[in-house]
Amino acid sequence: MTKKELEECEKKKQEFFLGWQREKADFINYKKKEGERLVEITEAMKEELLFKLLPVLDSFSLAEKTIPSDEKENENVKGLLLIKKQLKEFLKSEGIEEIPCAKEFDPCLHEAVGEVASETEEGTIAEEVEKGYQLKGRVIRPAKVKVNIKNPDYHS
Repeated sequence: MTKKELEECEKKKQEFFLGWQREKADFINYKKKEGERLVEITEAMKEELLFKLLPVLDSFSLAEKTIPSDEKENENVKGLLLIKKQLKEFLKSEGIEEIPCAKEFDPCLHEAVGEVASETEEGTIAEEVEKGYQLKGRVIRPAKVKVNIKNPDYHS
């Protein structure tokens, strides 16, 4: 093998090696991005499932409100309330928290679905119509509320 052939062989070897290094780096970056994408997809699916469970919790709460006080000690009613408690604990363990119904209306946490004429300060919450929820600090369902509006003609 001549010196020129050897130099050309060395040059091709270097080109192949550099190409291999680039492809290896690209593959590592691809694996990292694909892993991040899978985590995002999993989190989105989890959020969707948890969101779909919220109406079930709402139904349990509604059912609980309609139970007469003399029926609260009934074994069937206790079972129903235990299921509600377990569902709430499960949602909490997954990062779901109720949005507290504060006095002040916050458009980031609340959705105004009605107005109530009153003499109280305008923009305060008069009534919570539907509970709102956050997942790890991010609102997934705003609380639906009725908001007080000033009405000079209001007389209670």
